[in-house]
Parts: sequence; structure tokens; C-alpha cells
Amino acid sequence: MTTCHHDADLANLPVDGDCDVDRNLLILYATETGTAQDVADRIARECRRARFQCRVCNIGSYPPERLISEPRVVFVVATTGSGVEPRAMTSLWNSLLRSDLPSDLFEDMEFAIFGLGDSTYQKFCWPAKKLARRLANLGGRELCTRGEGDDQHPQGVEGALDPWIEQLIGKLVDLYPHDGLPEELSESRLPPPRVKTVNVPAETECTYPLATDQRYWDVTVQCNRRITAEDWFQDVRHFEFVSERELNYLPGDVAVIHPSALASEVDSLLASLGWDITADDPFSITHSMKDQSLPDHTPQVTTLRILFTRYLDFNAVPRRSFFELLRWFSTDDMEREKLDEFVSSEGANELYEYCQQVKRTVKEVLSEFRSLRIPRDYIFDLFPPLRPRQFSIASSPKKHPHEIHLCVAIVKYRTKLRVPRKGVCTSYLAGLQSGDTLRITIQKGLISLPNDPLTPVICVGPGTGIAPMRAVIEDRIHAGSNATTLYFGCRSASKDHHYGAEWDAYAEAANITYRVAFSRDGAPGTKRTYVQDLLRLDKERVWQLLGVQRGVMIISGSSNKMPAAVREAVMEAAELGKMSAKDAEDFVSMMEREGRLIEECWS
Repeated sequence: MTTCHHDADLANLPVDGDCDVDRNLLILYATETGTAQDVADRIARECRRARFQCRVCNIGSYPPERLISEPRVVFVVATTGSGVEPRAMTSLWNSLLRSDLPSDLFEDMEFAIFGLGDSTYQKFCWPAKKLARRLANLGGRELCTRGEGDDQHPQGVEGALDPWIEQLIGKLVDLYPHDGLPEELSESRLPPPRVKTVNVPAETECTYPLATDQRYWDVTVQCNRRITAEDWFQDVRHFEFVSERELNYLPGDVAVIHPSALASEVDSLLASLGWDITADDPFSITHSMKDQSLPDHTPQVTTLRILFTRYLDFNAVPRRSFFELLRWFSTDDMEREKLDEFVSSEGANELYEYCQQVKRTVKEVLSEFRSLRIPRDYIFDLFPPLRPRQFSIASSPKKHPHEIHLCVAIVKYRTKLRVPRKGVCTSYLAGLQSGDTLRITIQKGLISLPNDPLTPVICVGPGTGIAPMRAVIEDRIHAGSNATTLYFGCRSASKDHHYGAEWDAYAEAANITYRVAFSRDGAPGTKRTYVQDLLRLDKERVWQLLGVQRGVMIISGSSNKMPAAVREAVMEAAELGKMSAKDAEDFVSMMEREGRLIEECWS
């Protein structure tokens, strides 16, 4: 069994020779938050019970040209923003869209797809639906009906996942029958751990693979400055990182940062699990169940303290798979009974109310089940990986050579139980001091600017959606353009007008046209004004820029109601071009197909 990781060398990806080739299965996942990876691991475990040998691989690490040689592939595809595929999937998707591909390219491939999404959004599971259509158009044969996991389901994605896995395995077993099931993988037994750990001498040096990954490099903190008012409820920071290397990123590209958990929280967790005494004892890690994934850059020699600081996320809200495994480690009958109830079909609503609804964390759950005795070998099975976070870069290297700027909202809130919460990565960033160093890399973003600086560009970026727009504007001004219009929205001119002085100065110099909506600064009782309202007020000019001059619109920010409302405003503008409502809708769709309507949104 073979698994792939972001940092895996795929040049000689092995397939074990002792397995019937008809029982090999590749599972590719495209994830942003980790749910798709968790689902992929779950599918692999269940397929293992049916004697199928799985390889689980991040779709961003898998060479697209190798897909043609795969006989059976399961795709697990998340949805980001307003119906966009995860960044890791973009390369594969673009290769599949080539017009010169033959219609029988995948005639020897059987595939199945499970999508993840939120049915409150119009383009629910859109990337999964598009992938299914495209693979079928290229000759692929769908093994079973596409599955669609819905965040709004009372049981979350598991509400659709469980019956879909049964359907998938049933189809596979019918097509590729095999005698018997391995006794050790019976559902009545504890599944084997994905790693084996062995104590090593105390003087053994721990490894840190991220330090030697050539795709990452060191940057030094030059600035960590709050840009919202001190008395404002939201803490938004401007960060500046300096690098010795030449930086050639583009507007829309993202910085990838690996966070570290707070030392005080790590200490508290280790003590609660009885691991504080051995927290700094080194041990080796061997990946034994290779159909299950491990965190990126998992070290070969490490300690429990290091793992919970850099690799494992105890502040995540656990999924049902967490409780399915946790019940094996309880030594108290009443606790075991409660955990059994949680993972039963009858207990799904109770588990939702206990965990997801109130955002109870892994650490908090563990503190309430006091009889737990967790074997060290199972920590990667029980705790989700501490994932790197992606932040849109808020600068252009043409104006700020050797620098990367970020605009980040520090995550702080209270749950429905009034328990305070902090984001792991944003708390890590907030604690950085001038002169601190961290490892960083850059990933290609979704924004593509027109080559001609005279082509109009409309930027719509309320809140911290302003980050990539700042990069766009700096890049365009450097190219000599004055054809950029910025629509920015926030609550108050005096509280959260991010980079307001810069925009005013650019507008004064006629470098940009600037339109801003302060939604809470109006007189009491008056209707609040948002960016979409300004677009409607400016619809004659919007049509001139987008319809007549064939300009580009870029939307960035939260993927709540804003992106859809902006699209509706553009449709209203298009009706000025003597279009019917249907033609106006088609016009917006055409802009998107032509790359003239770009969304860089997040949920």
C-alpha cells in the first residue's frame, strides 16, 4: 500500500507486487480544510476491509500525465469559495480542459467521485460535478452514482458518505470478487495504527523536514502592525516579511505558512493525557499502514511535544471518525457507552449537538472523557493534522522587492457555550515579533491580469478581501495603468478602513478610481450601503468598462452573500446594453469562461 504526500517524490511511485492488480485503487483528494483528506482515509480503510489495496494521494502531488494509466480512481473533491475547486486541483483540472484531448482518453478507467460542499451555496459540489462530466466526456466509466456530502446535513458529510461507501464497495466487490475478509480487519476489532513508534536514545537528534524542503525558505518579520482601531472588535494586522532571495510572485498568489501551537496549550494537553513526563523523550516513526495519510513533513525522529506543537491539531473540531476510534481507548464502561451512542446512527443528532454545533475541540472532548488511555502509535489516527494556512499576498514585488505583505484578520470569537476561541495560525502570526524568522512558500493564485495596462480592471474587495487587490493595484500602477477601479467595503471609516490612506492618495493622483462603502456610518435607521449597492449606482460606468471596453472584474472576500450580490449588480449593468435578464445572466457566465470574471473568495 502506498500513500502520497505534498512532499513525496512521485517519480517512482510503487505498487506492491503481491496484490492482484484488479484490487488496486487510487484515491485522490483535493482539500482546503482537511475534510476531503479525512474522507479519503476513511474510504481507504473501508476498502481495505473488502481486500482492496489503496493508495491515498493529494491531487496536487499527483502528476496529471499519470492518470491515463490508472484503471480505478476515486476522487474526493472539496468545494471552495463560491463553487471553485481547491487550489491543489487546479493543475489537474486545467490539463483535463485541453481541447486536443481525445474522447477515448480514459476508456480504460473506472472512476467514482465524492464531492464535499454546502447546499446553501448555489454551486453546491460544483467541482465534483464538473469533474464527473469531464471524465465521462473523455471516455471514463463511472463506477457508482456520484456522492455529495453536505455540511448542512444533520450528520454532516457522513450523512451521505456512509451509504455512498457501501454503494462503492458493493460495486467493487461485484466486479472484482474475492474470497473472505481478513479477520484482523473485522469491524469488531481495533484497526491497526498507521504508524509504529519506537523509543530511541535520549541524545538522538530530532528531524525537521520543513527546514530542508527546498520549496520553502526563511523570511524575517519586518512589521506586525494592527490596522484597525484599538477599540474595534476585530483585530486586523498588516505583516511584512523580508527575504534575502529574489521574489517573483504575481498578484493573487498566496503565502503558505505552517503555524505552531501555543506552548501553554501544548503543555496543558500533554498533562491532561499523562504525557507530560515523557513529552520530550525522542522516538522514531515508521509509516506502517500506508493507505492512510500523514501530515506534510512528518519527521522520522521527534517528541510528543514537537508533534503537538507543529504537526497535530488538538484545537480542531473532531469528526465522527475521531469518536469511532476514541471509544477503543476508554477504560470506563459509562464513557464507552456514551461514545458508542455518539457513533451510532441513532446518536447522530446528539453528537452534532455535543460537538459540531458548539464547536467543541479535540482537547475539550479529551478532557471530558477522563478514563482514556491512548497508545502513542495511534496519535496520527486520532488527531487531525495541523495544516498550513494560505493567505493572499497583499503586495507586489515590483513595489516591494524582497518583501511579502499580508493583511490578516486575527481569529477570535466565542462559541455558543460562550467559550473563547482563537485561530491557531492567526494567533501564531499575531505573536510574531520584529526579527523573528519563519519558513514560507508561495503558491500560484487564481488571478490573471490583462497584459494591456489600459484594459479596465474592477476590483471588488471588502474587508480583508482587499489583500490581493492591493497587490493588483500596486502591480498595475507600476505598469503605468490608471484604468483600475477599486470598490472597498467596511463598517466604519475610522475603525476598519484598511489601507484607506493609500487608496485616497492613489485616487488623488488619478492612479485609480476609488469607491468605498461604510456600511455602519450612516444615520440611524438608514439603509446600509455595501459594495454591490455602489456597483448598482455606477451601473452605466460598470457596463462601459465591462461590456463595451471588455474589462476584467476581480471579486475577493468572504463567500457569503457578497459574490452573488456583485454578480447580480453586473447583470443589472448588462441590461443597460439592451440585454434581457437571461442574456445578462449569460453575459456574466461568458465573462467567467473568458477569464474576465475572477473570484478569489473563501468560506
